[in-house]
Amino acid sequence: MPGELTISVSSETLDSGLAEEQATFGMFVVAASGLPLTAGVDAAEDALRSGPRVSGYPFAEWLAWNWWRLRWELGRPAAESALRRWDFAHRMSTVGEGYAWPDIAVFSDGRQSFLVSEPSQNPDSAMFRYIGASRRAALPAESLEAAIDEFVEDVLAKLDGRELRDTNLHRLWSDLKTERENPGLARFRRLEAQLGFDPDEADEDDILGRLDDAGAIGEEALAEVAADEAAHGVAMSAKDIENVAKRSGFDANPNDAVVLSDPAGVPRPGEIQAWRIGQRLAQSIRSQEDLDGQALPDKRLAEFAGTRASAISKKGKRPAHISFAFDRDGGHSRIFLRSKWKTGRRFELARLIGDRVFGNQVAGCAEPLYPATRTYSYRQKVQRAFAAELLSPFEAVNDMLDGDYSEEKQNEVAEHFTVSSLTIRTQLVNHRRIGRENAVVDHGPAASFG
Repeated sequence: MPGELTISVSSETLDSGLAEEQATFGMFVVAASGLPLTAGVDAAEDALRSGPRVSGYPFAEWLAWNWWRLRWELGRPAAESALRRWDFAHRMSTVGEGYAWPDIAVFSDGRQSFLVSEPSQNPDSAMFRYIGASRRAALPAESLEAAIDEFVEDVLAKLDGRELRDTNLHRLWSDLKTERENPGLARFRRLEAQLGFDPDEADEDDILGRLDDAGAIGEEALAEVAADEAAHGVAMSAKDIENVAKRSGFDANPNDAVVLSDPAGVPRPGEIQAWRIGQRLAQSIRSQEDLDGQALPDKRLAEFAGTRASAISKKGKRPAHISFAFDRDGGHSRIFLRSKWKTGRRFELARLIGDRVFGNQVAGCAEPLYPATRTYSYRQKVQRAFAAELLSPFEAVNDMLDGDYSEEKQNEVAEHFTVSSLTIRTQLVNHRRIGRENAVVDHGPAASFG
């Protein structure tokens, strides 16, 4: 079924090794929507198989230990040193214990989870040569949770069947279930993971202090800010945000911001790719406001955000690494845009407009802070796609290009809509007019809104 993930290990005989290994030995298969991501060639038998023969025990331990980061860490860090640590929590190839595991990266954006399978890097020396899937598998994050639960419970049942009831896996899984079932513990672990830490690795007082910030900026916003810090290493507390808003922000009235008249037809977050929701929201706003395919002037764009065009034209110091709208009591808000370029400030303001529409009317998470960060969480991908479609509607872009996807023509269209050339290129990639190899690489895969 589409969006379904299964992780399994069959029962086969292993004559040597630890008791836990022997009890859980068999063919290991990870399949997404029926496609085996672990498929490869067994060198000993020269046969194509859906997966290698390994012990499921060390993999189940890996899943239990890294569960919080697999489920809740939003994106990958930019720094090389931090990326190596990220790999140990998100790449199956790091499980070890003497087995050749698949190079499958597992990560989430908050609403969806992704599995990316790569072929064996040195197939000539491997007993099992992984083929690697030809695409990235995307599924609702709840499907990843369910698949992990089912696999670990199956491994535990195999252990119990051999009278192995007091293993490290039993203890890890029991602790994890307790944490997941306790709202306070779950909240702590979730933020810890969003900051890029393993369980108990972060300073407890620091995590508790950050959790207190949720009262000022909102729970969902706290997660987005934490993810940006994990990716780029720059912390921003609620107090920092408030200070930046006062000193460098622009006045806005959230009550004057554009509102989607009928959000009923928008899919729920996580059901489809983030960029498609963002695009659909922007198309609805453009239709509602009778914009057709025309370019959006600064004044009208600012009105959609409940502010003035001076928020786009004026720029000063950049005391923060994220853009945001910060609502206060009494219908008052402050908007901060970090870019020093007009196209960048227009795009950031459009992202904040989209975030308010998405958060208030679709995701149901209206909060004081609406952040536009540098990460690729589901929420940020919705923002980027919304901004691109609001400022440069793809149908109009495609008509102007008229089949000419040269860099010169893309730049001409970008200038017409007052957006960056990257915005146009990314739209063309998402709509499969050009390949990802023609898009700028940003934060891992080719830049994409979804």
